[in-house]
Amino acid sequence: MAISSDQQFLENPDSVFEPSVADFWALLKPRVMSLVIFTGFAGMYVAPGALHPLVFIVSLFAIAAGAGASGAINQWYDRDIDAVMTRTKMRPIPAGVMAPAEALTMGLVISAMAVLLLGLAANWLAAGLLAFTIFFYAVVYTVWLKRNTPQNIVIGGAAGALPPVIGWASVTGSLSFEPLLLFSIIFMWTPPHFWALALVKNDDYTRANIPMLPVVAGALETRRQIVIYAILLAPLAIIPSFIGMASIGYGVLASLGGALF
Repeated sequence: MAISSDQQFLENPDSVFEPSVADFWALLKPRVMSLVIFTGFAGMYVAPGALHPLVFIVSLFAIAAGAGASGAINQWYDRDIDAVMTRTKMRPIPAGVMAPAEALTMGLVISAMAVLLLGLAANWLAAGLLAFTIFFYAVVYTVWLKRNTPQNIVIGGAAGALPPVIGWASVTGSLSFEPLLLFSIIFMWTPPHFWALALVKNDDYTRANIPMLPVVAGALETRRQIVIYAILLAPLAIIPSFIGMASIGYGVLASLGGALF
């Protein structure tokens, strides 16, 4: 069984870590990044106005890079609990293939570069929102909420809901009701989505002493909360069709999706 990178360093300070390109890529949480690219693109696509295609691509890249950077910082801080959870024990740091300091440095450097790139390519409102998102996920959620409250994913979900707002701001340089609506849809979707995962991985969270809702309130209450959030999400998701932000076709699909959820 692989020992943690911290333990490896303590036992042999001269040990050489040899992470591969795949390890650095895994540190950025690419599956999470793919969702950020999708939602950030949605915010940019529906925003009034237009960007030069190159600026559009660079801005979307910066948003994705910021998300990946916050994921790297998250893995640096959570390396102790990642090491005892089946779902995360093979991440680069707990698997012992990457030094914690490398992950932290990578996260901080990419964070700074992503914010600077978005500010120069698009505008500084979008860059400021990206910086806030990175801080919220890496510090507010990871350091404070995750280990201290069963509402961790409810409040912490704000970080994952901000990419379409950043995308909108990248195009318009301003905020309005529409991007806040996109934020609200993702914000309400996040808890039931993550609690479903927490139900399946309840043993992992119990072992790591993370107060996810199934751990502290049980499976029945968690399922009840999932239903409540799903009911609140369903009508919220079709509002874009009623305000001219999206087509009737979107409204029909959103209604079907909400009912299925």
